[in-house]
Amino acid sequence: MFDGVIPAARPADAHDVLGTYMLVGSPSAMSRGVDTFASFDAFVEQLREVHRVILAQRSEKRPGEFKLKGNRAGDSHFVAPQHLLGTMELGFDLVRALPHPFQRAVALMFVISEVHPFDDGNGRVARAFMNAELLSGNQSRIIIPTVYRDDYLQGLRNLTRQSYPDTLIAVLAYAHRWTAAIDWSEFTRAEQQLTACHAFERPRSDVKLVMPHGA
Repeated sequence: MFDGVIPAARPADAHDVLGTYMLVGSPSAMSRGVDTFASFDAFVEQLREVHRVILAQRSEKRPGEFKLKGNRAGDSHFVAPQHLLGTMELGFDLVRALPHPFQRAVALMFVISEVHPFDDGNGRVARAFMNAELLSGNQSRIIIPTVYRDDYLQGLRNLTRQSYPDTLIAVLAYAHRWTAAIDWSEFTRAEQQLTACHAFERPRSDVKLVMPHGA
């Protein structure tokens, strides 16, 4: 990833990772909070551009193009294509009215995730915008490590299917504090802390994401 080398065995996955890394490592892309957009149309263009960057090498996924057919994840049905822009604009206005960067970040991530505007890559796009909102408000990013994936998805499901937001807010608030507590200034040190916190473990009932020692 750091050297831009694409392994021959899994080139498509590697391009996805590299595209995401290029995006979230871009200071200009990651400083665009909702208040920086002059209009909803400008926000939509940035939404499409972020998707284009992440899936640049996946032409079959139609990078930067909104979905033409409905999509779902399990029992969660997302917004129909004909209601995509209207729902997104209403969500955009609601997000802009929130006073705190964390509130705007969580709400914007959920709006994008709930609309699911693209054929693929919606979760990555939603989390990229969440972190851009936080960074534009001088807040730490939020990282969802592997071991915490099921907690994050359960929070989304509870809000999508039951209109219950508390789980998602609590999950993201903990991940926000956890991300801020990691020492990211040196690679080896960060890797050691991530390992000690169980960040790289697969989700299991007997393993939980813990705060770094001394945090």
